[in-house]
Amino acid sequence: MFRWGRLTVWTAILMIAMLGLAACGTNNNVSREGAGQNNTETVQPDKAPESTREDKATRTVTDEFGEVEIPAHPQRVAGIYLEDYLKALGVMPVVQWYHPSWGKQDYLNLDAPQFDISGSLEALLDHNPDLIIVDGAADAAKYELYSKIAPTYRLKESILQDSSEILKAIADVMGIPEKGEAVLAEYEQKIADGKAMLQKAVGKEKVAVIRLNTAEKTIALFGIKNRFIGLLYNKFGLEPVPMVAEMEDFQAIISQEVVPELAADHIIVIPANGTWDDPGNQEAFKALEGPLWKNIPAIKNGNVYKMERSHWQSGAIMANSMKLDDLLKYMVN
Repeated sequence: MFRWGRLTVWTAILMIAMLGLAACGTNNNVSREGAGQNNTETVQPDKAPESTREDKATRTVTDEFGEVEIPAHPQRVAGIYLEDYLKALGVMPVVQWYHPSWGKQDYLNLDAPQFDISGSLEALLDHNPDLIIVDGAADAAKYELYSKIAPTYRLKESILQDSSEILKAIADVMGIPEKGEAVLAEYEQKIADGKAMLQKAVGKEKVAVIRLNTAEKTIALFGIKNRFIGLLYNKFGLEPVPMVAEMEDFQAIISQEVVPELAADHIIVIPANGTWDDPGNQEAFKALEGPLWKNIPAIKNGNVYKMERSHWQSGAIMANSMKLDDLLKYMVN
């Protein structure tokens, strides 16, 4: 009886011990599962979230130099001298174009680090772009250098003089063509409305746009085919002076002898560099007070307008819209 009792006790102890181990094992499993819920879940490659797969998706497009594989949904874009179009589309570029002699596109008010175009392109590596978009300033050799940094799209040569086509091309490359269409529709409506107001206010009065090249002490007259200024005539409906209407070149340096032949009712003046606050530009402007200019209708009637260089020497969408705002401000009463 005694031996049976001892056996029973030991059996009970052994069973309790085994139950305890089982409980510990269960608790450990619960703890690992709970810890797993608090940490980042490990995702198997073939079970990646949809957003991850979309971020890594690519597509093939055709640019000026052929086919190029680009991100389907680019997130970090460098648009070299194309920042205007990106901002119009609601995209913040990772850098902004800059040149030591010409500065940057101040009118955009971008909060982005400067990319010195005169330096090494490798500086772009520090900003980790996943897509680079370039315009006609990038030849085949420079295109190859950009392509070593990130997939690069070079705008087609055939559209470089058409800001609307450039906007559509960039929107398509960005994967947001519908946004491009919306921005373009609003832009075209603004032009239509502005053109009507300008025609009512100035009609067929003649217009000339000149730039004061302070360093060279020369004056450049912009032609109707100029990328930055041509839209005043072919989009906004203003009438060019005969000298401009006959120009084949984008611009021409005019001598003092031909100044009286301008016969302009309105003259738009921009500085080559800096702002109108710069003493050199103020001094250069005094040339228009000389005897050769006094009989020009625009001078006699006070229709000479100082415009800011930053957006007047750009042909992009936002810059063009700002030019129209300037014209309406000065020409429409």
